[in-house]
Amino acid sequence: MEQVILRTFDNYFSANILLTRLRDAGVQCYLKDEYTVTIDPLLSNAIGGIKLVVKKDDAANALQLLRSFDNDYKNAVQCPKCGSHDIILVPKVGVENILTAISTWLFSAYAVSAENVYKCNQCGYESETLPETPTEHNFPG
Repeated sequence: MEQVILRTFDNYFSANILLTRLRDAGVQCYLKDEYTVTIDPLLSNAIGGIKLVVKKDDAANALQLLRSFDNDYKNAVQCPKCGSHDIILVPKVGVENILTAISTWLFSAYAVSAENVYKCNQCGYESETLPETPTEHNFPG
């Protein structure tokens, strides 16, 4: 039975969410190297991260489901400034992150996490929390 890696992850939260969603849709899949990356995150880049693996026969269906999940996620957020759904997580620009990068480089084996923000690719709006798509219950009246 030939297997295919559909996606890789650097954290087990995202990996397990998609694993569960695919399994709920009837796709047989598993995570490879999940425990190694979870126990020692510094090894993630060396081994290629956590891998979402499916049978080759199920790959087309699983990819279609992943695209659908990605579209649902993208449409679930909206920029409060311009209304765009094109929001990504990026490292925050600032002195703190520059110092983090320098200290990580100097101490090479000591991983320091940089701060991230959600940024709209259309207007440049930044937020520390993921903006929500407005719904009727968010508005008074």
